[in-house]
Amino acid sequence: MSRPPRRPPPARHTVAVEIAGEKHVLRSDVPPEYTRSVAAHVDATIRALPGFQTLEPFRAATLAALSITDELLRARDEIRRLREEADRRTGELSAVLEAADAASSAARRPARRPAPAPPSPPAD
Repeated sequence: MSRPPRRPPPARHTVAVEIAGEKHVLRSDVPPEYTRSVAAHVDATIRALPGFQTLEPFRAATLAALSITDELLRARDEIRRLREEADRRTGELSAVLEAADAASSAARRPARRPAPAPPSPPAD
């Protein structure tokens, strides 16, 4: 049995970024623009910390990680809530459409005539 051909590893990009005044060289398999965007978000989060310039770098990074994780968890909760709302609304809409379809089908059917009465038995 032969093995399927291996895929080449994704292209690695090297990107120089600055976070909280420190230069970092990062290697990633995502586009450089995305890496820069992520680094800029981390930098902005650290710089938004009260008194960030007096914080030890490790403490600033920890507080920024906590803040970014909070954003992530809140976003996940919001996505879950929106999916549940979309599912609920989809169900409601589906019920309305099914009822409208049933009513439309009933209106298109010809009216049924009552069945003729069976003949009366002969009188003696």
